[in-house]
Amino acid sequence: MKFSEFKPKHFGWSLKDGVATVTFNRPEKKNPLTFESYAELRDTFRNLVEAEDVHAVVITGAGGNFCSGGDVHEIIGPLTKMDMKGLLTFTRMTGDLIKAIRNCPQPVIAAIDGVCVGAGAAVAMASDFRLGTPSAKVAFLFVRVGLAGCDMGACAMLPRIIGQGRASELLFTGRSMSAEEGERWGFFNSLHDSAALLEQAEKTAKRLIEGPTFAHSMTKTMLNHEWNMGIDQAIEAEAQAQALCMQTKDFERAYKAFAAKEQPVFEGN
Repeated sequence: MKFSEFKPKHFGWSLKDGVATVTFNRPEKKNPLTFESYAELRDTFRNLVEAEDVHAVVITGAGGNFCSGGDVHEIIGPLTKMDMKGLLTFTRMTGDLIKAIRNCPQPVIAAIDGVCVGAGAAVAMASDFRLGTPSAKVAFLFVRVGLAGCDMGACAMLPRIIGQGRASELLFTGRSMSAEEGERWGFFNSLHDSAALLEQAEKTAKRLIEGPTFAHSMTKTMLNHEWNMGIDQAIEAEAQAQALCMQTKDFERAYKAFAAKEQPVFEGN
């Protein structure tokens, strides 16, 4: 499947040199999500499994903010009128978006400026890399609207990123995590000026694309699968994964380049 002609209805999309950029683009409301944008994002990341021309994904927001979560009037209001069946359909859909981000083979890089809360924070959490700015503020604020912090995988994933105690504090209180805290705690890989943020995210994506992309997809797969494995299972699974990578042309290219004292040029096969 090729994404060169892809034109989503509910978020911005661009594709250049193998790097796809997803842009939350409702800046007048700090880029909230709607029922439709949730579904389209989920389907897009699901389809990336078969993408031939996308090798890395950058997620960002327009107008100096990342994402303000679910739209108060377009999502939260209607949710108060739904029955249990409708509510569960919605919460499973939002969870499926997180699953799709984790399960797509491409590395996903979140470029986070300004507001990053609720579902926006969950999307950032699900990404493989998180680059921020000094003004980035991340909050899992579900508790502020009377809900549990256990939404979209937060109770499973956030403690693995920043630690159980810190995650507990954020999920129980709904308070904002500052950019400085986020970097110190390991949520952000690095911080950059707002004007340079997207460029840095694109540079990160391009560096990854220049590497062995099949091997990168295997790394992501094993990072996901080994969450639920004991150490003996993990070592065996990695042995099998690495043996598969040793059958690729990129492994052979790397050896030949090393022998010739040259830089390897990887092609992803």
